[in-house]
Amino acid sequence: MEPDDRARVVLEETRAAGHDDVAWKQGRVFSLAYYGGPQVELVAERAHAMYSSANGLNADAFPSLKRFQSDVVARVIEWVDGGAEAAGFMTSGGTESILMAVKAARERGRRERGIDSPNVVLPTSAHAAFEKACYYFGLESRRVAVRDDWRADVDAMSRAADENTVLFVASAPQYPQGVIDPIPEIAALANDRGVNCHVDACMGGVTLAYMARSGESVPPWNLSVPGVTSISVDLHKYGYTAKGASVIVHRNKTLRSYQTFVTDNWLGGVYGSSGVLGTKSGGPMAAAWAVMRYLGDDGYRSLTATARRTALRLADAVESIDGLVLRARPDSTLVSFGSREQNGPDIFAVADELFRRGWYVDRQGPPPSLHCTVNASHEGTIDDFIADVRDAVRLVGESGGRGREGSYGTVE
Repeated sequence: MEPDDRARVVLEETRAAGHDDVAWKQGRVFSLAYYGGPQVELVAERAHAMYSSANGLNADAFPSLKRFQSDVVARVIEWVDGGAEAAGFMTSGGTESILMAVKAARERGRRERGIDSPNVVLPTSAHAAFEKACYYFGLESRRVAVRDDWRADVDAMSRAADENTVLFVASAPQYPQGVIDPIPEIAALANDRGVNCHVDACMGGVTLAYMARSGESVPPWNLSVPGVTSISVDLHKYGYTAKGASVIVHRNKTLRSYQTFVTDNWLGGVYGSSGVLGTKSGGPMAAAWAVMRYLGDDGYRSLTATARRTALRLADAVESIDGLVLRARPDSTLVSFGSREQNGPDIFAVADELFRRGWYVDRQGPPPSLHCTVNASHEGTIDDFIADVRDAVRLVGESGGRGREGSYGTVE
C-alpha cells in the first residue's frame, strides 16, 4: 500500500526529525549503533515491520514468535557452547538480560538456601545494569576494585563474598577497557559455593564466538567453563539486528526457571512472563531471526573479522600518537584510550574536537578516557578517524583546552 497525502507528510516530518542525529550508518559513530550494511539493514527493517505489532506476551496467538525465539536462542546456545541442557529466552536488550540474571540468582538463593539479604560480588568494571538490577530487586552490590590490567581481582572477590552471596559476575569483555575477566577462576568461586556465576557477554558474545571459529586464540569465556550458570549476548550489537534483541542463556532449564514469573493471583487467569516486559513487540524477534538467517556463519565470520581488524588498527594507531595511552590491548573490538600524563591533552577536549569534525565517541571514567566500540561499518572511515585523532590531540595540546565529561546514558 502506498501512503496517502497525510501519511506522506507525517513520514517526511518523522524523517526530518532525525536531521541532527549521529551519522551511524556512515561509520562516524563509535557507540550505540551497529551497521552491517544496506542489505542487512533492509532484511532487519522489513522483517521488523512485518511483526512490529505482533505481541510476544502469548505464543498461543503468535506461534511465529515462538518459532523465532526458539531458533534464535538455539543459535546463541551454539555460539556460547551451551550444550543440550542449556535453555534461554530473548529479552529487549543487555540491561534486561542482566536484570534477569540477577533476579534468577536472588530467587535461587531464596528458594534453595533461604537467603533474605542477598548480595552480588562483582568487579568495578561490570556493567552499570548490574547496579540497576540490585537497586530494583533489593540486593546488595559489592563492588571490588580491578587489577592493574583492568581485569577482575579474583582473590578480592573471594574475600568480599559471604554466606549471603548469590551471584558472582564476570564480563567477556568488560565494557570500559575491553578486556576479558579471568572467567574460569571467578566461576570456580561460584561453583565452590553452589551459587550463580553470570558472564556478561553482551558486547562480546558474537565476536568472541567467531574470532575462535576463525582461529584466533580466545580465553575461556562461555558455558563450556565449569561454574558459569548463565550468559547474556546482545544481538542488536555485533549480531547487527534491529534494536531490542538480546538473549540470556542458562546452563539448564532448572536455572532458567528462577528467571520466570507466574501468577494467578488476580481475576484474569494465569499470567506467565519470562522477563521484565509483558507485552513486547514481535518486531525485534523477527528481525533477529531474519538477519541471523541472512548472514549465516560466513556473514558473521566476515563481519567479525572486519571489526576485529579495524579495532586492532585503531589500537595500534593510538599507541603511536604522542600524548595518548591505550588503556588495554582490546580482547575483542572495544578500544579505550586516554591522556598519557597528568599534563597531557585533556581527553574530553579531544572528544569535543572530534565531535566538531562529525565523530561521536563515548566519554568515560575513571580514569578519563575515550571509548570506541568498533564495528564493521568503521572499516572505510578508520583512516580518516585516526588522522583526526592525531590532529585533535595536537590542537588540544597547543591550546590547553578543557572538555566536558559527558555521560554513558541520559535520563532526559
